Amino acid sequence: MVQILSTVDEAVADVPDGAVVMIGGFGTAGQPVELIEALLRQGARDLTVVNNNAGNGDVGLAALIGAGRVRRIVCSFPRQSDSHHFDARYRAGEIELELVPQGNLAERIRAAGAGIGAFYTPTGFGTPLAEGKETREIDGRHYVLEYPLHADVALIKAHVGDAVGNLVFRKTARNFGPIMAGAARVTIAQVSRIVPAGAIDPENVVSPGILTSRLVAVPAARTPEPEEGQ
Repeated sequence: MVQILSTVDEAVADVPDGAVVMIGGFGTAGQPVELIEALLRQGARDLTVVNNNAGNGDVGLAALIGAGRVRRIVCSFPRQSDSHHFDARYRAGEIELELVPQGNLAERIRAAGAGIGAFYTPTGFGTPLAEGKETREIDGRHYVLEYPLHADVALIKAHVGDAVGNLVFRKTARNFGPIMAGAARVTIAQVSRIVPAGAIDPENVVSPGILTSRLVAVPAARTPEPEEGQ
C-alpha cells in the first residue's frame, strides 16, 4: 500500500548516498522541485541522476547539481542557455555524463519497468554513442543493443493522486513520470492534492497505484503547471 506522508522532507528522508535517482520533468514541466529541494536539505550525495536534461536556472535539479550532490548524470540534453551549474561542474571534472538520445532514454526507462532485458535500436549506430556496444544487422539495417535503466528512487510530480496511489498527470507534466514510476524500487510522487480512493475515473488513471510507494501533497507548489495547450 502507498504511504501518504505529511511533508516532502519525510518522503525523501531515507534516500541513501550513492543512490540512482530518476527525476521526472521535461525542463521545468513536471519537475518535482519541492521533492528535489527536500533531497538537497536531506544531504544525500554521490547521486546518479537520470533526467531528460541537466537542470534549469538555480532551482530543483540545477540546485542539486550546483551543490555538488550529483556524481553522474544520465540525460539527453545536458546543455541549455540556463544549465550553468552543470556546465561549470562538467568543465571542472566534477560530474560524469552519460549522453543518451531522448528516444533511447525513454525506452531504456520503460524497458526496466516492463521487465525487458535489452533491446536493439537503430538510434546512435555509427556514432560515438555506440562505441563499445554490441551491434547487429537485422533485415539490412544496423542496430545497437541498449540495456534498461533501473533506479533506487524515482521522484515524480503528478497533478492529482488518490488514497491508493493512482496518479493523474496534467498535459506536458506527464512526460517521463509514468515510465519512471515503473523503473524504480521506490517511487515518490508529489501531487497538488490527494483525493479519496475511487474519486479518479479509472479511465483517467495514467500511473496505477501499484507503482506508487509514497505520496505527498504539495498544494502550494512553486513551479507552475503547463499552460493550456502545452
